[in-house]
Amino acid sequence: MEKDGERAEGRKGIERELKRGSLELIVLHLLAPGEAYGYEIVSKLTEETGGSLEVTDGTLYPVLYRLERAGFVSVRWETPQRGVPRKYYRLTAEGRAELAALTQEWTTFAKAMAKLLRPAREGK
Repeated sequence: MEKDGERAEGRKGIERELKRGSLELIVLHLLAPGEAYGYEIVSKLTEETGGSLEVTDGTLYPVLYRLERAGFVSVRWETPQRGVPRKYYRLTAEGRAELAALTQEWTTFAKAMAKLLRPAREGK
C-alpha cells in the first residue's frame, strides 16, 4: 500500500516532468511581448502563474542556452551605468514559429487530456 509521503513525492515527480517538458514553450511565450533578461523571465513566470509555476536560475539558463543554440532567441548584452552587465533575450523569427508550433501541440494535448479526464456521462 502506498503511503501519503510516497504519493506526494510521486505528484511532485509528475509536476517536475510536466514542467521540464514545457519549459521551452513557457520561455518562448514569456519572451513573445519583447526582450527580457533571466531574472525578469523568472519573475514574470511566478507573477503570471500566481506562484503555481516557479523555476530557478539553474533551471532557466540551460533552457535559454538551448533556445539560443537552436536559433530561437537572440541575445544582446547591456551594461547599466551602475550594476552588472545583463544578457537580454529576444525571440527570432524562428523562435516565433517554434512558439506557434509548441502552442498548437500543447493546446492539442491539453484538449485531449481535458476530454479524457472529464466525468463520464451517465448512460454512456
